[in-house]
Amino acid sequence: MKKILILLLVIFPCITFGQSKTITLNEAIKIARQKSPDYKTNLNKNQASYWRFKNYRASFLPQLELSATLPEFSNYTRRLTNDQGEDIFVNQNQSRIEGNLSLSQNIPFTGGTLSVGSSLERVDIYGNNENTGYSVVPFSLSYFQSSIFYNPFKWNKKIEPLIYEESKRDFVENMEQISLNTCSRYFALLNAQTQLDIAEKNLSNQDTLFQIAKGRFRMGKIAENDLLQMELALLNSKNKLTTVSISLKKASQDFARYLELDSETIQLEIPSKLSLFTVDVEKAMAEAQNNRKAVIEFRRRRLESEKELARVKGSNKLTLGLNANFGISQQGDVFDELYQNYNKQQYFSLSVGLPIFDWGVSKSQRKMAEANLDLLNNNIEQEKQAFEQEIYLHTLNWSNQREFLLTSEKAQEIGNKRYDITKKRYILGKISITDLNLAQEEKDKAAVQYLNSLQKFWVDYYTLRKLTLYDFINDKKITSDDIFNE
Repeated sequence: MKKILILLLVIFPCITFGQSKTITLNEAIKIARQKSPDYKTNLNKNQASYWRFKNYRASFLPQLELSATLPEFSNYTRRLTNDQGEDIFVNQNQSRIEGNLSLSQNIPFTGGTLSVGSSLERVDIYGNNENTGYSVVPFSLSYFQSSIFYNPFKWNKKIEPLIYEESKRDFVENMEQISLNTCSRYFALLNAQTQLDIAEKNLSNQDTLFQIAKGRFRMGKIAENDLLQMELALLNSKNKLTTVSISLKKASQDFARYLELDSETIQLEIPSKLSLFTVDVEKAMAEAQNNRKAVIEFRRRRLESEKELARVKGSNKLTLGLNANFGISQQGDVFDELYQNYNKQQYFSLSVGLPIFDWGVSKSQRKMAEANLDLLNNNIEQEKQAFEQEIYLHTLNWSNQREFLLTSEKAQEIGNKRYDITKKRYILGKISITDLNLAQEEKDKAAVQYLNSLQKFWVDYYTLRKLTLYDFINDKKITSDDIFNE
């Protein structure tokens, strides 16, 4: 026994929990929802979605832009064609300064862009004929629309708010997934600690029983085979202790890294059972359909497919493009005389495109877009059924988890009591070592089974929260505001 204690102190000093920090399941989940790598990733995704939506909304606000060329200098020989059709070479030695101020506004109703602008340009010519010229456009009103039959702004106005709402619900679901991940890691470490505790107790019991067996062997009360079997059980207990100690080290590191704890020396408490509450299937289904991102995702994906079909139809038939401009301008050598006697500046262009024969390209693109929309609708219907079935089955399963847990708890109590009785009877010499080993195996199995049932109970609880985004204990919807106020 002394050698065993020395071995444990030398090889496994990190698994002693005399001064370890004790953490409950609720505390671990709270830490993970504030510090874990999954939380940081989830927060970054949420922020990116927020700024995407802000960018979308800002795209419908007036955009004021100032652009300038300060300056542009050129000195080279270029080829020109004169009025007689002859190519001549002239030297160009000049500098140019230009400034433009524009105010643009997207028009959601039509799908075009309306802009108001003003510009000023100065050109300085160098060389033998030095000269300075000015050009000004005090006012210019322009409108541009690439296609009259397809309005991307109309579709974005339907889709982008859904994407933003989907991202908010995704954030809440991911937070509940963090609770699930923490719960799994918590019970993995708790299971390793429990296994270590069982292995240490079994080793101590086996050592005591082996010492008793040696005395009884010397007195001739047991056969050598029974003594060897007891020694073999002692060696197996030593090996088991070594194995579970390594597993404990791995589980401790995994748990500490996920929660970003400073120490791996952590002692966990066995969680208690939740207060009794029932979950109605119809209530769970209704909350899931109101709260889950999948419902929004289905609508968003269908709209995106319909948008693509509208784009294909709008570009594969008659296409019309509109570009119009109205304004005033003036040019001259004297700056003070620019803002008088303006010249009209008008421009209007309507482009028309009509495919006559394209070997079926337009038709195939339209049919492909229609087929993709039909396929998407079929997939969404299948996913809806799977979505509802998952919630239905899990809700029914939840009602049985407490009974399973109570049964496992009772089995653990019976296993411990039976082992204590069997151990006393073995010491009195009334049963064989085989009966004692069998009682020990059943005791250990019952302890592990209870812990597994407790883990499944808590995992199912947090799975229920994730599937419905609803807190059935407090009877309220789980929102991002609740998360940020934790």
